[in-house]
Amino acid sequence: MQIKFKHQQFQLDAVQSVVDCFAGQPNRAGRFVQDLGKRQIVEVAGDTTNNTPRLDEELGFKNNAIQLTDHQILTNIQSTQQKNKLEPSQQSLNSEYNLTIEMETGTGKTYTYIRTMFELYQKYGWGKFIVVVPSLAIREGVLKTFQMTSKHFIEQYGIQARHFVYNSKQLHDIDQFASDSGINVMIINSQAFAARGKDARRIYMELDEFATRRPIDVIASTNPILIIDEPQTVEGRVAKATREGIKEFNALFTLRYSATHREDYNKIFRLDALDAYNMKLVKKITVKGISVKGANGAHSYLYLEGIDISNKHAPIARLEYEVKTKTVIIKRIKKVHVGDHLYELSGKLEQYQGYKIAEIDARYNRIIFTNGEVLEAGEAYGYVDELQFRRIQIRETIQSHFERERRLFTNGIKVLSLFFIDEVARYRQYDENNKQINGIYAEMFVEEYNRVLAEQISTFPNDPYTKYLESIEVEKTHKGYFSIDKKKDRLIDPKFSAREPNSDDVDAYDLIMKDKEKLLSLTESTRFIFSHSALKEGWDNPNVFQICTLKHSDSTLKKRQEVGRGLRLCVNQQGERVDSSMTEFKVHDINVLTVIASESYDQFAKELQKEIADTLFERSKQVNEKFFEDQILENIQGERIRIDFSLSEKLVKSMLIAQYLNMDSELTPAYFKAVEQDAVIWHKEFEHYTSELIELLKTVYSENQSISTQNSRENNVKDVNVNHNFQKKEFQELWNQINRKSMYTVRFDSQKLIQDCIMALDLKLHVPVLRYDIAYGAIDQIESKEQLLAGESLQMRETHVVVAESSTQSTIKYDLIGKLMDETDLTRKTIFSILKGIDSKKFDLFKINPEEFIRRTAKLINEEKVSNIIASLTYAILNETYNSDIFTQNTLNGEWGKNAIPVEKHIYDYLVTDSKIETAFAQHLDISGEVQIYAKLPSKFSIPTPMGKYNPDWAIVFTEKDVQHIYFIAETKGSMDASDLRGKENAKIACARKHFAQLNKDKVKYDVVDSYEKLIEIVKGNTK
Repeated sequence: MQIKFKHQQFQLDAVQSVVDCFAGQPNRAGRFVQDLGKRQIVEVAGDTTNNTPRLDEELGFKNNAIQLTDHQILTNIQSTQQKNKLEPSQQSLNSEYNLTIEMETGTGKTYTYIRTMFELYQKYGWGKFIVVVPSLAIREGVLKTFQMTSKHFIEQYGIQARHFVYNSKQLHDIDQFASDSGINVMIINSQAFAARGKDARRIYMELDEFATRRPIDVIASTNPILIIDEPQTVEGRVAKATREGIKEFNALFTLRYSATHREDYNKIFRLDALDAYNMKLVKKITVKGISVKGANGAHSYLYLEGIDISNKHAPIARLEYEVKTKTVIIKRIKKVHVGDHLYELSGKLEQYQGYKIAEIDARYNRIIFTNGEVLEAGEAYGYVDELQFRRIQIRETIQSHFERERRLFTNGIKVLSLFFIDEVARYRQYDENNKQINGIYAEMFVEEYNRVLAEQISTFPNDPYTKYLESIEVEKTHKGYFSIDKKKDRLIDPKFSAREPNSDDVDAYDLIMKDKEKLLSLTESTRFIFSHSALKEGWDNPNVFQICTLKHSDSTLKKRQEVGRGLRLCVNQQGERVDSSMTEFKVHDINVLTVIASESYDQFAKELQKEIADTLFERSKQVNEKFFEDQILENIQGERIRIDFSLSEKLVKSMLIAQYLNMDSELTPAYFKAVEQDAVIWHKEFEHYTSELIELLKTVYSENQSISTQNSRENNVKDVNVNHNFQKKEFQELWNQINRKSMYTVRFDSQKLIQDCIMALDLKLHVPVLRYDIAYGAIDQIESKEQLLAGESLQMRETHVVVAESSTQSTIKYDLIGKLMDETDLTRKTIFSILKGIDSKKFDLFKINPEEFIRRTAKLINEEKVSNIIASLTYAILNETYNSDIFTQNTLNGEWGKNAIPVEKHIYDYLVTDSKIETAFAQHLDISGEVQIYAKLPSKFSIPTPMGKYNPDWAIVFTEKDVQHIYFIAETKGSMDASDLRGKENAKIACARKHFAQLNKDKVKYDVVDSYEKLIEIVKGNTK
């Protein structure tokens, strides 16, 4: 497998932010000559392409010096910061250019800074780069990323970046670094600066084998761009030697990349934890916490693993308790029911007297005993020693792995689980013949794995996933990645030192990184990875879905570091990242990271939330008048509004009235609930800017917005089998009416498209002129220092608008046709015909605002293109059908009290909905006398359209006067107004109408409704 890399907008934005800071810099190469005789390095002015150096000279290439002034660069930086909604820098640069790029763990910062190198080379001719990393681990990760992205960047830019790791004994790499005119990257770890041996000093020594030159002088002569990976560690408080050594490189400027910067130098881009989660760029985090109660031995040992629910029987609890055998007392996990008495089940152990199960409560994941004791899932009572606690963690990890793997197996997604341990001997030991034997954790793993596997086989004997599991030997499915004692050929614990507190675990990292793609293949047996707890930054794998730390919780491994090893979005067997671009998936349904914590859920979640909050100190926490003032909003129609203080006041008041803000000006749970339900109410002047305001408010940090964790044990509605409704004749008839697949054909008239576009542009194309809002204010009197500091002394007196004069002599040259080709995917000939046919006066609009002219023209052309496609689209019904397995293999993943409700007329006993509108709609269906059976259609049931796959919502069987009416509802929407639906959404609905019309004109009906009442109105109208 080879991982494929996509062009992701947030990464492109981060790259562009760096490039924009040097806008105006000329693109040309810098040259220098090394006089080997005089040991001097001299800059060469002008073009030296045809100059032949003397025998005692050597020609080198350097980054051309920055030609901009400090003021110009600061202006560029401030402009970039404003575009990215960051606080503009104010300090003087003093010809030292330091830029900070903040990117959350798992979002691809290494890829981003490598791509930045290519863009800087292409834009300004800068090709010399030095990457400084804090550890050998991260160095291995950076090297692997260079290797994996090599083909990707060659395809994108047509050139390759030459990269090497600094080695004081391989001086030819430095010579090539200096003499090559392309992109050259030297990677060096910060320990090299702190080393004290002779090899470390060689970089500062005149060396005979290096023509009596000092390597540092040759490197510095190239004026490299310095990239510091994880600067909070590289330049930390104990890294004085590194900070001093970096200065010797004579860097042109410095870029710093991290998720957790200790100090910001002109931050120009931010993609923090809040952004990454909201944009669904990282996995959703769920936590299985384990808490122990009655640890003093006052309680009998009990551990509630979980509760199973099914339509075939009442809820069943999976409970671990002690059982007396003929010789010993052992712990066993059994499925228990209401009425079971543990005293009898345990072999009459006295400690279980009174422990009779009174209730198994699936809604709250708990069992209640007749003696009043309550045990919640994930809780243990009684004495629990450390090994028993670790066994519970291992068992929970394996169970979570199987649950996740079973759901993703048919999608071709490999599932990995990662165990952190702090001592190799607990996983792997060696006998007197140096033969490997399992440590205590490996023994526990094998025992628990076999138990969970046996349960899977008995429950799903003929399932393809079960066959996959049976093909894997248990000893081959787990593997340890640790350092190796090469003399004894044994796994060993990593070495630590004062200079390298993270560990020198290079062998482990090397093994993991080299096996990265191999681990992602379903043909590779390894699914469970044991490694050392020192794993921090530097290694992760996109398909880690479970992380378990088998060690005492302490400060050596932060919660964010722990979850960071599994945050990346997963990839499938084709190496494609499963993200928002893959429309058949909901990102956070597939990408879920489960942490099996060594403490309770509440404790883990609280600490993780605090660590995340500590990184968001820059974000505003209050939403007041000043937050909104001077913001400019633009809606999808291109209408703009500038929020002055008066409008800001109205907006804040309306949010207070709607209870979206509390008295401390903080966003409330009511606001986030309204956003989730698409039901936010604004002041009337902002009713057309809803999405823009929501985007703006995403920059606010609120403790009421859960961005980190979800209790995995609350997710207790899953793997529910279809019920008796599914087998009923009426539903099977409905299914046979709609299960045939189709294909579409598009044959539209190009000339008609051209004429429609010309007409639309002549009628609808308008471009706003560039204007400036000018405000005049004055200070009448200053009543207090506080009034002055608050900015309340300056009163607005007068405002007016100045329209900018258009310039017909723009210095920027536009390829108008080329731009419109990119935006519309039409040929140059077609675009030319459209532009040739429109009113020539429309081109005056281009002179006023070229960018806006291009954007609005492309939008109108795309609208006409979609209309023409739909108008000329026809469907042909195929003989191929969808198998009913899409229902029986469907997995329900819901939570009581949130999106899961019990139902009677559905084909499952429980219904998981996507919104409050769907929940209300389903509840009406369930009590309706006109409805006999209904189904929420699985995502695998889809209709092909030119805009991508389309998955309808509901299939419903109606009964009226003993006549079966089969009716098919595509969507439940909050609004049926076409103007409220997005263009792509509208187009898919139009295609669906054609599909169902062709499928069966008599029995299958299709429409869009916003409520049950609207549904009945349509049904009655169609059945009279």
